[in-house]
Amino acid sequence: MPVGTHEFEYHLGKQFFMNMESEDIHDADLSVNLVVVHKSDMYDIAIHISGTITLICDRCLDDLLYPIDTDYHITVKYGDEYNDDSDDLLVIPESDNYLNVAYMLYDTVALSIPIKHVHPLGKCNRQMSAMLKKHRARQVGDEDAELENELIDEMDNMEMDESRESNVDPRWNDLKNLAQNDENE
Repeated sequence: MPVGTHEFEYHLGKQFFMNMESEDIHDADLSVNLVVVHKSDMYDIAIHISGTITLICDRCLDDLLYPIDTDYHITVKYGDEYNDDSDDLLVIPESDNYLNVAYMLYDTVALSIPIKHVHPLGKCNRQMSAMLKKHRARQVGDEDAELENELIDEMDNMEMDESRESNVDPRWNDLKNLAQNDENE
């Protein structure tokens, strides 16, 4: 690669993650912008990945679209032997004349996925949520099951209530409360 700046564009789809044997990512529509700045003895690599991936919701098992917008920066230089002990410096043997960035791209995406992938509250499959409640009721004591089911119901309904109220300026709610207090007195 000649000295200077080189820019590459890639698209990562389902096949890329199947080839990487990813169990979490079931589909993808990602754009990759990779910029390599080659100086005399090193390569400065900047990666920007954006788009969406499809995961499976841990709660209801439906598809979950998860947005990705992440960056990764690494410096690559030649040395005596391969060394990847550092997160931002990679040393490759002088005998290598290419660098496969596929694993860097995969790791960058995989590390931006949260440990727990669930839909926002109130967005899970209702039938699966009901089955989960029944299953949990069998596993825990009656009092605990009732409390847990009430909390799940509240969480499922919370998102719907918040979305209705989110369009209203919260100061209006405070004014309504003041008006109601004056009427009650």
